[in-house]
Amino acid sequence: MNRLTTKLQSLQKEKRKALSIFLTAGFPMMEKTIPLVKAIEKGGADILELGIPFSDPLADGPTIQFSSHVALENGITLSKIFSIVKEIRTFSEKPIVLMGYMNSLLAFGSEKFFASCFECGVDGIIIPDLPIEEAEEIILQAKEKNIATIFLASPTTTNERLKLLDEHSTGFLYCVSITGVTGARKNISSQTEKFLKRAKKIVKKNPLLVGFGISTKKDAQQIKGLCDGIIVGSALINLIRESKAREMEKNVCNFVRELRTGLDE
Repeated sequence: MNRLTTKLQSLQKEKRKALSIFLTAGFPMMEKTIPLVKAIEKGGADILELGIPFSDPLADGPTIQFSSHVALENGITLSKIFSIVKEIRTFSEKPIVLMGYMNSLLAFGSEKFFASCFECGVDGIIIPDLPIEEAEEIILQAKEKNIATIFLASPTTTNERLKLLDEHSTGFLYCVSITGVTGARKNISSQTEKFLKRAKKIVKKNPLLVGFGISTKKDAQQIKGLCDGIIVGSALINLIRESKAREMEKNVCNFVRELRTGLDE
């Protein structure tokens, strides 16, 4: 048990849906990360997902690629991200999940990475380009430090593979609601609906959180009956890009609050 599994279990007992919000660390400016995290928390997010910027993010659409590029230009590094998490832990006990690519982790050193996660208070890790078949060592290293390993499933994932992902995921199973890269979409597709109904029958161990394409209160309301929670990233990054610096935190807080209302109504 860690903050992530504890939070998800308590939400399930309360019959409430989880709201996980993704923010690229170091975007739009280094000094804005902490104020934006505070705004996300104030808006009612249950889980904070911090993106580790990478120069070639395969699973990310143009919005998050842009935010990664800006953050790297701003000088973000994994060491600085761990310092950010440490600072967040001075005011928040919300679960924190890092999302990053295998290259970033290997360049840092995987044992050192998980030791740093443990020391600063990270609760989970999502590595989109790590296939479950090659994940044994990473899962063991994470488990030693009580860090959840979260894997991704998509509408093309077979029933057998869903069982395998459920078996090896800890924390939750990240359901990609559309095939392809991340990004806000206009509506929830029937393909997504069929996939989530199928996944709900097969996945027994982990809560199902849905990401990739959710951007409005209406989306949250449409999809909440099919899952245990939602993950929102690209829509938030777009909002930050469109906001004036002095209004950024207020806009982010209001946006997160809208999503929270959509899940709770």
